[in-house]
Amino acid sequence: MSSSIDWSILVPLLNENATLSMLCEQLSTVAASSHKSIEIILVDDGSTDGSWGTIEQLASRDPRIQGIRFRRNFGKAAALSAGLQQCSAPIVITMDADLQDEPQELPKLVAKLEEGFDCVSGWKKERQDPWHKRWPSLGFNTLVNWITNLTLHDHNCGLKAYRREVFNEIQLYGEMHRFIPALVAARGFRVTEIAVHHSPRKHGVSKYGWTRLPKGFLDLMTVSLLTGYRQRPSHLLGSIGLASLLFGGLSLIWLTMRWGLSRMLEGWIPIHLHQRAIFYYALAAIIVGVQLVVMGILAELIIATQRSSKSAYAISDTTRRVRSDRGDQADE
Repeated sequence: MSSSIDWSILVPLLNENATLSMLCEQLSTVAASSHKSIEIILVDDGSTDGSWGTIEQLASRDPRIQGIRFRRNFGKAAALSAGLQQCSAPIVITMDADLQDEPQELPKLVAKLEEGFDCVSGWKKERQDPWHKRWPSLGFNTLVNWITNLTLHDHNCGLKAYRREVFNEIQLYGEMHRFIPALVAARGFRVTEIAVHHSPRKHGVSKYGWTRLPKGFLDLMTVSLLTGYRQRPSHLLGSIGLASLLFGGLSLIWLTMRWGLSRMLEGWIPIHLHQRAIFYYALAAIIVGVQLVVMGILAELIIATQRSSKSAYAISDTTRRVRSDRGDQADE
């Protein structure tokens, strides 16, 4: 990791040709005023508006600028993942290219990071977007807070600062870029947020809309499983399975008692189990319960036999060297 570069600024983009030159100019001004050396990594995620030509021109004039071009649109998570492989600074800052996130906010993010945090997320406190974007975002953030137990006002803000090492322990794919703070927090890193200024969009069009909500919800379920049950899937599947078995079993016991009493007590209207809807619900619950319990056991066996390359823990510091492979104690 290069010690000559202070900040790696990673910018994924799609059809943002109108703002690229201005963005790089403002980033250079902020770096100069902060007395920091930077590198700017622009990842073109399949643009069709001439963005790549502008990136090539900018990179030819400024050696601090590097461009990466995808053959087609692969998504923001893929763009971030590709850009991270090129980052060489100890601090990585991600931001969008539309200039709604202002480069002038970068020193404030880094200052908060240097207070001992590992991830600082921007919070668009006064968001300059129409209501049909703000309201779904509010509901989505509330849901993410509830499921992940990480309380942030704006999980999906593109403006964030990280210590480079956090990306050694998380993997980005699909739409996981929305949940980077949650994934980072699940590995024991310290996460916080600060309010940042948000400008109205002056160029281009938004790439986000209502169609992304179902995908975001499904990815949120994936994040919940990865952060809460990655090493113990049977606790989730088994718990649901046992609850289903309990419901089915108690229902059958109740039906059996009713059937018996109807035969024993004079005047009691006899019941026919096959005519009761709850009889079929109980059978279905028992079948589903057994399947879920078995799935949980199989998932545990898979984890036990195919150990993931990512450990189940994350070490922050140590006061001495770890033992060698031969079991010898290393020197202090």
